[in-house]
Amino acid sequence: MRERWFGATGRRVPELALVGDVELDGALVLDAIDDVVQLRAAFDAGTPVVVRAGSAEQIKAALARPEVSCVVVPDDRPELLDLDLTELTYG
Repeated sequence: MRERWFGATGRRVPELALVGDVELDGALVLDAIDDVVQLRAAFDAGTPVVVRAGSAEQIKAALARPEVSCVVVPDDRPELLDLDLTELTYG
């Protein structure tokens, strides 16, 4: 399982997890990555950024952002945890 830094907390978390499997206290939790200024401000402040995603495309887009610490998927979509992220990204 690939991991990422959880902001400036010194903790590492899975880059992809089910909602509830990762403690999100202190994180900026977003439903989209549209606001790049908000993403960058959180990153610069050391605040972990977590994005909720319900599709492979949303996961790919969120993980392409270096500011994102973790992507969480809904409990009813556990199959998204089995995505081949390398294949999804590079074909």
